[in-house]
Amino acid sequence: MEWKIPLFKTYWDDDDIDRVTETLKSGMNWAIGPNVQEFEGLIESYLGTRYTLAFNSGTSVLHALLIAYGIGPGDEIIVPSFTFIATVNAPFFVGAKPVFADIEEKTYGLDPGDVTAKINGRTRAIMPIHYGGSPCLIEELREIAVKHDLLLIEDAAESFGAKWDGKKVGNFGDAAMFSSCQNKVFATGEGGFAVTNDQGIYEKLKLIRSHGRAETADYFSSIEYMDYVTLGYNFRMSNILAALGVTQIKKVDRLIEIRRNNAAYMSERLSSISGVEIPEFPTEAFHVYQEYPIRIRAGSQTRDSLQKYLAGQGIMTRISFHPIHLTHYYKNVLSYSSHLPVTEELASRALSLPIYPALTEGDMDLIVSKIDNFFKEEK
Repeated sequence: MEWKIPLFKTYWDDDDIDRVTETLKSGMNWAIGPNVQEFEGLIESYLGTRYTLAFNSGTSVLHALLIAYGIGPGDEIIVPSFTFIATVNAPFFVGAKPVFADIEEKTYGLDPGDVTAKINGRTRAIMPIHYGGSPCLIEELREIAVKHDLLLIEDAAESFGAKWDGKKVGNFGDAAMFSSCQNKVFATGEGGFAVTNDQGIYEKLKLIRSHGRAETADYFSSIEYMDYVTLGYNFRMSNILAALGVTQIKKVDRLIEIRRNNAAYMSERLSSISGVEIPEFPTEAFHVYQEYPIRIRAGSQTRDSLQKYLAGQGIMTRISFHPIHLTHYYKNVLSYSSHLPVTEELASRALSLPIYPALTEGDMDLIVSKIDNFFKEEK
């Protein structure tokens, strides 16, 4: 379908085109190469972490991190159900079990109280998400992890640049995953990266990322034999995508500023529509608005009707997220029966609106006017 206003548009400019073109024309280092190292260095500088490794997706990062930390059969990882499915599937990749905890209303993140209630002798890690550009209650979750000697792995796929009380997400846990998929704050088309301050985990991730090969030189341009010392995967980010990452990360602060300005404009305009709750987050949270989630006061039936109405007007929205514990696979195949009342209630009312940098005031005015018209017709 051709959308008049899609849910997202990936931002690009001539710097992106020139850098990717230069890499293509080189005819060399397409799979790995100098752009990857430069990209990783820029991430480290931006976040203030010691180590960064670029991967072909955020999902691969989660898989690799769980392997690197030795998580496996018999282990449990506490996760939200209000997330993208990769967060919850990742424990199964290594034979562990995801355990659902409920979320809280302030940030849509894991509820520290319910997380504590779900900890038992098999729990190895807590894996919260920073939803839609907002940090979760990560300080409280870190305290719980420390108290119970658990790993804290941040799923920050949607929240690059977000901060809690001035500290950037990705710096609270033992390690973190970020995504640079096409709809994220900055994008490489597909891709992700792991960050950590633990050199041992960094070294393990390097092996896991590239077939378990001990790479002492550039594999594609060296005649040196490099031994295979463990089981690994092909999780590498290509040099072409990393070229895009280099130019995108250099303008990420500007992209975040535009998203925040767009969110402020939308909130001001939507605040007069009684059927809508505009997003409000704790004062400690610096939100980067990878998503702009409104809540529909009347519940799921009205929310679903609004989504269909907007689609008919050429405006794309998304329900982010349908709870994972209610999907066919988890409910009917894996027989999960989870009591997550806040997750289900918030998910029944949430609707994400377009918020990408290329939106004009005219686009946003159109979105708001169509939502306003819908509720007037509903009355």
